[in-house]
Amino acid sequence: MNSATSTDNNRQLPRLTLDDTAVTLTEQLVDIASPSHNEAAIADVVEHALRNHFNGRDCPVEIHRFNNNVIARTNYGLPTRVILAGHLDTVPIADNVPSHRETATVEGQAEEQIWGCGSVDMKSGDAVFLHAFATLADGGLQRDVTLICYEGEEVASRFNGLGHIAEQHPEWLEGDVAILGEPSAARIEGGCQGSIRLRITAHGTRAHSARAWMGLNAMHVLSPVISRVAAYQPATVDIDGLKYREGLNIVHCESGVATNTIPDEAWMFVNFRFAPNRTVDEALAHMLEVLDLPEGVSYDIDDAVSGALPGLSVPAAQELIDATGEAPAPKFGWTDVARFSELGIPAVNFGPGDPALCHKRDEHCPVWMIERASQVILDYLGGAGR
Repeated sequence: MNSATSTDNNRQLPRLTLDDTAVTLTEQLVDIASPSHNEAAIADVVEHALRNHFNGRDCPVEIHRFNNNVIARTNYGLPTRVILAGHLDTVPIADNVPSHRETATVEGQAEEQIWGCGSVDMKSGDAVFLHAFATLADGGLQRDVTLICYEGEEVASRFNGLGHIAEQHPEWLEGDVAILGEPSAARIEGGCQGSIRLRITAHGTRAHSARAWMGLNAMHVLSPVISRVAAYQPATVDIDGLKYREGLNIVHCESGVATNTIPDEAWMFVNFRFAPNRTVDEALAHMLEVLDLPEGVSYDIDDAVSGALPGLSVPAAQELIDATGEAPAPKFGWTDVARFSELGIPAVNFGPGDPALCHKRDEHCPVWMIERASQVILDYLGGAGR
């Protein structure tokens, strides 16, 4: 796993051999640390592995590098095109790279697991997609495929590589259906929630706490808004049989100058995760109605992204559902399916790993789940009888 291959400029890169299984590729990808804003090395490795794999092969495959995004496309002229998309970045490393394997007892059975940052979110999904593309792209596909490995998903949306591709190279995002390799326990998760994050700021007048009447406590000004958020009863919204649970929560709150001083400013971040039947404007209007900001309290939009409707009714998506043999579930959280939804492309989440383990120090993914996701994608792209 520590062996290296040489690039054209003789720089040594970590080994990534696309003839390996999706399980082995997962380990190799996890071993390449790639926290957000540091994806150059892993993008180099992925690009080199793809170019090396298809070098000299007589098949219509094009490979592109754009910033730290790697795109590979087949051009067989098949009736449908499927986009396989996965981000290469992870949250910051927490002493959990390189990868290692452990065997745990789960429901009375031994379960082999791959541990390490990105094993769930989402290098196992990347591995499944890379393996499928390498296995089928030179023959055996029943659909054309676009593979996108991109940077900057775990940080603010302005850094998102998929968004940059949509702005600069929208032709690379043309397709009939998109599959995001986000962790979904190897079952289809449809759509995603939208998200708005507001910074709410209350202003007051600073004073000595022994002479509080001479000031105005900004935290006290903010407190009725805090109470309204705490009392809010979120809705559960049924869309195409999937139940999306909304949530309105204070995720950060600060105030204070000194322990003997009335604070003249208090602020908090409030995050609204909303069902994808609301637009961003509708969600913001609802949020402000609930918050009912009093005089002296202002808001700024820190981040706002739309959700994505399930999009499960199109034939290409329904065939993927059939391939899994399981009913789909709603996606809780925001993923880049929303970007494809904005482009008019139905998109679903499908990848190995328990999403509840995302961003955790003990992040780990069962080997069987990677194998299952890999087989489903191979059957879907190439046909179960390949």
